[in-house]
Amino acid sequence: MDARVISKAKLPSRYVTVGPARAPHRSYLYAMGLSAAEIAQPLVGVASCWNEAAPCNISLMRQAQVVKKGVAAANGTPREFCTITVTDGIAMGHQGMKSSLVSREVIADSVELTMRGHCYDALVGLAGCDKSLPGMMMAMVRLNVPSIFIYGGSILPGSYKGRQITVQDVFEAVGQHSVGTIGNAELLEIEQAACPSAGSCGAQFTANTMATVAEAIGLALPYSCGAPAPYEMRDRFNFASGEKIMELIAKNIRPRDIVTLKALENAATVVSATGGSTNAALHLPAIAHEAGIKFDLFDVARIFEKTPYIADLKPGGKYVAKDMFEAGGIPLLMKTLLDHGYLHGDCLTVTGRTLAENMEHVAWNDSQDVVHPANRPITQTGGVVGLKGNLAPEGAIVKVAGMAELKFSGPARCFDSEEECFEAVTHRNYREGEVLVIRYEGPRGGPGMREMLSTTAALYGQGMGGKVALITDGRFSGATRGFCIGHVGPEAAVGGPIGLLRDGDVISIDAVNGTIEVDLSDTELAARAKAWKARTTDYQSGAIWKYAQTVGPARDGAVTHPGGAKETHCYADI
Repeated sequence: MDARVISKAKLPSRYVTVGPARAPHRSYLYAMGLSAAEIAQPLVGVASCWNEAAPCNISLMRQAQVVKKGVAAANGTPREFCTITVTDGIAMGHQGMKSSLVSREVIADSVELTMRGHCYDALVGLAGCDKSLPGMMMAMVRLNVPSIFIYGGSILPGSYKGRQITVQDVFEAVGQHSVGTIGNAELLEIEQAACPSAGSCGAQFTANTMATVAEAIGLALPYSCGAPAPYEMRDRFNFASGEKIMELIAKNIRPRDIVTLKALENAATVVSATGGSTNAALHLPAIAHEAGIKFDLFDVARIFEKTPYIADLKPGGKYVAKDMFEAGGIPLLMKTLLDHGYLHGDCLTVTGRTLAENMEHVAWNDSQDVVHPANRPITQTGGVVGLKGNLAPEGAIVKVAGMAELKFSGPARCFDSEEECFEAVTHRNYREGEVLVIRYEGPRGGPGMREMLSTTAALYGQGMGGKVALITDGRFSGATRGFCIGHVGPEAAVGGPIGLLRDGDVISIDAVNGTIEVDLSDTELAARAKAWKARTTDYQSGAIWKYAQTVGPARDGAVTHPGGAKETHCYADI
């Protein structure tokens, strides 16, 4: 692709590179070593979430350098910048987790502001952690300039006593340690073995779930999201993405041409088929919101209901992301889903071809058992289920992959924060058969809608994972397993039914029929609502306070601005 044939007449960078009035702007570009020819080329933002917070992000800057070489080889001018990441594994189990979901919005906003402020013509975005993946994709759809998403890649699995382990095993080991099943020395061995390389958490937790989404929704090149972070072959995908972005500029193929309602349905399909993270039910509506498409929790759940569970991935299954890549990658999964009518094949992708065209030469691999054929699934129902009832009028979500029992009923045991519940679990101050309720942890009430992996993993470590249920208006980690229901809405902070529960109220959960009910009459619920009083949080200033003032319900993706449906113009058309 020869960038000299690409006119800047309609590209954003004309505002900083073309004409006598832009001489001051060009002087800054010269100061950074650019030539007149490079300034005349399209300017491509290469954004990464690189930092030293966690292994998910540590390789992103190196990978970005390869992307830049690809852009330059295709006669574009790359301009690298970074944004933040809050890494859930380190933020988990304490007040730092309140920053996690907020960071998704900050990532999207900061990428938007950098692109707008410097008038870049296209975007290649690299991300590696739970909120940075959707945040980067949200920015792409919001800006609507030609864009390609790159996943930094999965971590390699650890090895302990001859079995593969992940960070999930470390969290569960904490629960084992709390009841004396293992000692200090064994806990140390596990924590030192679980994470042996750069890359995102290794199973089908949130990062790998959203990486699978990136390929299925069409924003990433085929196979690019499966290769683990340490594999040098990732450079081929990075270089190719840099080259391909120039073709998208020339053809004016934009994210909103790709992220359509059908593409969002494809994304929800692969989440359910892989037993992926329930957080996808928060992130897909948020991505849709940027395009002005209505696609809420119930729309996601509708896809989940009819999708078979076919990928035997942890935390509910046997394998990790590296195993699926080596079995045939995300295209192998998508191929069998497409062949059996579960995907829309006519959706455009960043290759410039449709999803079906991308899948034409993908051959089925009979010698693997990571991905099952879609007509011979692990289970007929999807790995994730939406719930609704008088306890969750705005819906809730549960991951059922790997679960034997799909119904649960028991008395409520109510906690008004994660810390309260974790303290009770740590000291075994709960009973088998109870439904543990963690509330005031929603988007507004938390604020920030924390994940609850520390608590759920401790329950599993104590051998109680299948003997209690847990519900929350917060979230669960992609590593969570068992009867754990999140995203309960309306949240307690706005007077939702979960905030009206009392100890002993009988809660019934049915993941077969998709219901979640509390055994209370409408009259009783109304009387409790009348007596309910709003609570204040400890966050009365700063970024988390600011987030709480604007964030919407989990049902719609916990978004903080009106979205594509309300915009009068998008950045790409300035």
